[in-house]
Formats: sequence, structure tokens, C-alpha cells
Amino acid sequence: MAKGKTRGRDRFDVLIVGGGFVGRTLGLALAKLAPKGFRVALVDAEPAPAEESEAEDARALALSAATRNLLAVLDLWPALAPKAQAIAAIDITDSDLNAALRPHFLGFDDELKSDGASAFMVEHGDLKRALAAAVAQEPAIAIIAPETVTDFKTDAFGVEARLGSGKTIEARLLVAADGKRSALRERAGIKCVGWSYPQLGIVTTVAHARPHHGKAVQHFLPSGPFAMLPLTGNRSSIVWTEETARGEAIMALDEAGFLDELTKRFGLRLGEIALAGPRQAFPLDMQVARSFVTDRLALIGDAAHVVHPLAGQGLNIGMRDVAALAETIVDATRLGLDIGAAAQLERYERWRRFDSAFSAAVMDGLNRLFSNDNVPLRTLRDLGLGLVDRAPGVKRFLVREAAGRTGTVPCLLTGERL
Repeated sequence: MAKGKTRGRDRFDVLIVGGGFVGRTLGLALAKLAPKGFRVALVDAEPAPAEESEAEDARALALSAATRNLLAVLDLWPALAPKAQAIAAIDITDSDLNAALRPHFLGFDDELKSDGASAFMVEHGDLKRALAAAVAQEPAIAIIAPETVTDFKTDAFGVEARLGSGKTIEARLLVAADGKRSALRERAGIKCVGWSYPQLGIVTTVAHARPHHGKAVQHFLPSGPFAMLPLTGNRSSIVWTEETARGEAIMALDEAGFLDELTKRFGLRLGEIALAGPRQAFPLDMQVARSFVTDRLALIGDAAHVVHPLAGQGLNIGMRDVAALAETIVDATRLGLDIGAAAQLERYERWRRFDSAFSAAVMDGLNRLFSNDNVPLRTLRDLGLGLVDRAPGVKRFLVREAAGRTGTVPCLLTGERL
């Protein structure tokens, strides 16, 4: 058992279940920003990172300006910045797979430059290592791993969680950050609205002969969006949506066959390409919890919402949860209020549920609108993209929305300390 080994019962202010990006970031935010003496337990089903064999992960992550601000407040950005690639421009195209030309319909260039880079690409392993190192150095965080919470019960004063080892932990608030198949959400009886897509997500990294100059390309194909996202050096991260059966067949190809299919979609604008990392595939879902809170329990990240990856916003939406819940908890603690009381949790839910449901609906609508080969519909949507491209005010709003700068924004997303 890692740092935070418990004997019998131990008492914490917050018990976070799930050691992914959102769970660890919330723990770090509370440890750094809550009043002195605040204690956090982090229960993770996976071994502590220092004990893991570092398997290579194909994923890269698009961090919005708001997420960058949050990481900067938590002193994580200085370690990530040298390895991050700013997205300087975005091109959006729409055509069939065999089209000789892929005309530009919508682009973002000056809109990004006028407000600084609105997004950065970082590699999965870089963010994972930076977070793990920061959390391990925080004496206010007890890491309990590998371990699970098998059951919990609540009363007017707190929550009592039973671990898989048979030990018990008490806290004032339980936070479920245990993914889209959250056992805690199921145990609490919280239902979800959602569905699975008849699509497969494929991710990999490619090296190319010519530089990308920080430009991201989102190419809409009839089977689903194909994104080329800039990484440091002459490399790009690929996020590729394909009809399920076709995607499984592509994943089953040898490296040469897979690269051939990839080249058909990537094109020749950056010269010859080669695989520069492993390939991974995963099913795609849309899911939003009917409630983000119940008695002394709050959901964050994928436990609360899962969106289509076409805009790379899944992690950023989860980080908005982190910022909102951290501010709610820290404010309540400073006022001497019960952080697990209904009034505090309702504040968090009001802050996050509508935004999360709206984001999921937008991603779902865009995927359905563009993932088809209906010629009249393509004509109408391309006309719409062209009109947006000629409306600077609309483009600036879209950039601000993607950057997490619209609406009532938690302090951490603007770069302010609590």
C-alpha cells in the first residue's frame, strides 16, 4: 500500500475515489488551496504511478486556455510548458474520403492569436507524470492504492466508506472520479441518459516530413471526424472516428496496411508520414448523469459526463468540474460550513450540470450532422460553415467558448487563486 496507509478507521475531509487526471487534480487543488489542516484521501484502483511499468499510451490531450490556467495555479504548467505544443490555427474541412480536393470551409487563426494560444497539446504520459509527482509531494494527500471502495453509507455528519481490504475510511464528502462506469454512481442509484455510437475511436501518433506550424486540422468524413493535432517537432496526434466494423478491420491490419488507410485520410500536405507511436481503439459513448450530487456524494469527470471526442473537450469539461467543486469546497471550509451538506453540493451541481449537458448535446449534434454522406445536407452544412467563417464576432465567441471563458467561470479557470 502506498502513502496514506490506514489502520482501522481514518478521518478525512474529502475522500476522492479514482486516480485519473480529474481525481488527482482535485486532490492537488484542495491540498494547495484549502485552509491548513484540510485532509484528502485518494483511493485509486491502479497501483501508484511510481510502482507502475510505464506502458506507452497513444493518446495526446488538448488543453484549453482555462485548463492551462488551472494547471498554472497548481504549479503544474511550468513542468508541462516545455513539452506542450501551442495550437496556432485550426482548419475545418468537409468532403468524402476520395475527394481530390479538401476545400477549406472554416478556420481560426487571428482569433487565436489575438487572445493568446487558446489550446495546447500535451502528451498523456507527460501530464500523468507531472500530476503524480505533484500529488506525491503533498503531505495533505493520503494515497491509498491499489484499492477500491466497495460500499459506503452516509449520515448527517459524514460518509463511511468500506475498502476492498475491509478497512474503513470516514470523510465529510465523497467524490466519485471513477470513470464512466462509476461503481459509486451505481451504488448511489444515480441514473444516466446516454447511448453508444456505432463508431470506434482510433488514436495514434505520426511523424511527417514537413512542419505543421501549430495548425490543427479537423476533417469531417462520412464515417466520422478525422483530427490531426500538432505535437512538438514534426509530429501530430491522430484522433480518428470510424464506423465500428470498418474501424475494427483497420485495427486488425498490419502496420503497412494501417498506415495506408491512415495516409488516405491524412493526405499529403505535410509530406510522407510514418507511425511514431502505438495505435489504440476504444468504443464511443455519450452519457450524462441525471444528477451530479446526492447525499454527501459529488460526481466529477467521466463519472458525471462522457462526450464524443470530436472536439477534444472531454478532459477540459472534467477540469471545469474540478475548478467548480474545489471553489465550492474551499469557500465552504473558510466559512466554517459543512462541505458535504446539500446546500454546498447544490451549488456545485447548478454550476456544472447544465454546462456539461449542453456540451454533450453539442458534440452529439455535430457528430450526427457531419458523420453521413447525404449530399444535400453536406451542401447546407458547408454553406453554414462558410457563413461562420465570414462572421468574426461568431468566431471569437466560439474560440472563447472552447477556451472555457464564457459564462460564470470558476476562479481557477481564469488563473486566480481561491
